[in-house]
Amino acid sequence: MDTKRSRLGELEAQQADPAFWSNSERAKVLVQEFKALKNWVTPADAITNRVADAVALAELLDQEPDEEMSGELAKEAAALQGVVEAFGLQTMLNGPDDARGAILTIHPGAGGTESQDWAEMLMRMYVRWAERQGFQVTILDLLAGEEAGIKSVSIEITGQYAYGFLKAEKGVHRLVRISPYDSQARRHTSFASVFVYPDIDDTIEIDVRDEDIKMDVFRASGAGGQHVNKTSSAVRLTHLPTNTVVSCQQERSQGKNRATAMKMLRAALYQKKLEEQEAARAVVEATKTDNSFGNQIRSYVFQPYTMVNDHRTELKVSDVHRVMDGDINPFIQAFLKQGGTQ
Repeated sequence: MDTKRSRLGELEAQQADPAFWSNSERAKVLVQEFKALKNWVTPADAITNRVADAVALAELLDQEPDEEMSGELAKEAAALQGVVEAFGLQTMLNGPDDARGAILTIHPGAGGTESQDWAEMLMRMYVRWAERQGFQVTILDLLAGEEAGIKSVSIEITGQYAYGFLKAEKGVHRLVRISPYDSQARRHTSFASVFVYPDIDDTIEIDVRDEDIKMDVFRASGAGGQHVNKTSSAVRLTHLPTNTVVSCQQERSQGKNRATAMKMLRAALYQKKLEEQEAARAVVEATKTDNSFGNQIRSYVFQPYTMVNDHRTELKVSDVHRVMDGDINPFIQAFLKQGGTQ
């Protein structure tokens, strides 16, 4: 923590210097680092101060006992225990995207209305959980089922470390219950897959610096008249960091050709960044599992008994209704304490 605090001080001092902002791309990266460090240091300092105050109060009560103040100290000790446990979980969230918001998608498996209803139950569970954490929830896309439930949903959950916590929920979730849609009241097993993406800003800023561009001029070729062929009006731009090359020779004016070439270069760099993002998403998509029996990460049993069983951590909770009402933190905590692996 001392190293983080020291680095935070360095970045704070750098931001006071106007030269810090001269390179917008570098400044953007360092500001993000500054915010990430502050999210560590600020709560750690707050906990340290609260513990120091509690210790001072305990020492005072040893000398001058007071029943009312002792009760307040006991309440603060209990509250601190929860705060310290939460911060301990945060220390496990050290992935590059853990501090980001999350985009959560749910798709029902085979089984028609029963599976679609199960998908909607899971959606409610995650919305309730997010609201309890103080996160902002936005339904980005929802496709309702014909009779009941949903065919798919995408939810944006905005808040610090939303993705870090929700990555524990990736996988197939299995439901066992007597189906309300079965006239013979038989027990059914249904599946729904949950997937979580880090909420990465898709607004791609293309900052093309003059010093990164090499411009060559040459005579235009082909049709265009005597002026085009005799003057060096054609322009070739090379973006040195990425070795991206574009050229334009359609205009008679070198200035117009350069402006058009710059537009082409920005478009090429934009496309390059899009392809990089898609490649990164493809790597994440490869971790998806088949939405069927044998691949489930967690089972929710309503009949003949009630139990939620996480198959990765072996954590079992008997109050299935409390879990469905959004109380999934025990499963998230167990997953993170295990190391966040399957």
